[in-house]
Amino acid sequence: MVVDLDIFEQNVKTMADYAKSVGINLRPHVKVHKSVNIAKRQVALGAIGVTTATIAESELMSNAGVKGVLWTKQPAYPNNIARAINLTRKDPTFMFVADDPIVVDWVEQAASAGKVKPRIAVSVYAGLNRQGIENGQPAIDLARKVIASKHMSFEGWMAYSGTASHTKGFEARKRKTAEDLSGVQETVALARKSGLPDGIVSGGSTGTYNMDKENGLNELECGSYVFMDTAYFAVGGQSDPTVYKDFGGSLTVVTTADSKRHPNLVTIDYGNKAMLRITDKVKGMPYMQVLPQGAEYGGLKWQDTDRDIKVGDKFEIYCTNLDTSTNCYDRYYVARGEQIVDVWPIMGRSGAAQR
Repeated sequence: MVVDLDIFEQNVKTMADYAKSVGINLRPHVKVHKSVNIAKRQVALGAIGVTTATIAESELMSNAGVKGVLWTKQPAYPNNIARAINLTRKDPTFMFVADDPIVVDWVEQAASAGKVKPRIAVSVYAGLNRQGIENGQPAIDLARKVIASKHMSFEGWMAYSGTASHTKGFEARKRKTAEDLSGVQETVALARKSGLPDGIVSGGSTGTYNMDKENGLNELECGSYVFMDTAYFAVGGQSDPTVYKDFGGSLTVVTTADSKRHPNLVTIDYGNKAMLRITDKVKGMPYMQVLPQGAEYGGLKWQDTDRDIKVGDKFEIYCTNLDTSTNCYDRYYVARGEQIVDVWPIMGRSGAAQR
């Protein structure tokens, strides 16, 4: 994997500048890049912390000195509860979410035994059917349960509208985001009316970053903007309904043609194990079609018989989904133009805090 440093730096600056200009906090998601190097660059430009998908990512970021880590998946079994409690002891700025009263009970018991006070955000439903308690009174009741506990601190709400992020078309995406976050806004309004303390209202995505504040969020969890992928390019933006151009493609997978025995087809060393997908795109070669050919094999196919591709030629591939693709690699090679200027480890994968 190669990172174009110029495009990457512009992407990070664009999001940071936007957040400052509209007065919304940025807590970017690291599940996309899994890199301490990148997280620290985001914080240096004003991010108040980072968002994580796993306890391993949380431990990695916190142990590297990144403060304000928000883990967006509730700990629902003893190992993860113990790790969350231990990380709270080491880093009082660490937060995690809960959407179920029984998990709140488990965390309270563990916090009491561990003599720490975890910071809890209540995860509320925002259109994505994977987590989040029902908005309105159920959410208020769960928040009250956290507030009434002796060993937890209520920090606010998390509301991730994942279905809106990849809705195609800017106006359609605005409507979907407003729909998904309408219940969240009602919950926040009811919480204030009920005298609950104000706190974070965290969520959002690269696809909806410029419409989330108007729908009640006060911090953004965007992640993909640092690199971008073909799934995001396809959703369209405000300036171009067909291609999303707010952020540039800064990450590519470099692959080599290692066999050419058939017309208009070369085999490449980028296959299923590297998360090749038919929706991947070849940088600078829109006429190329990416094909799966096996665990360690892929293919590039084209129609124009005048194209001359030779064994040994290299190609750069924009991958389809950053979260899964970056999980397959150990490092990013960082390039300024044609020069490799740095190497950043990709860590926080599987169960280990680092690799």
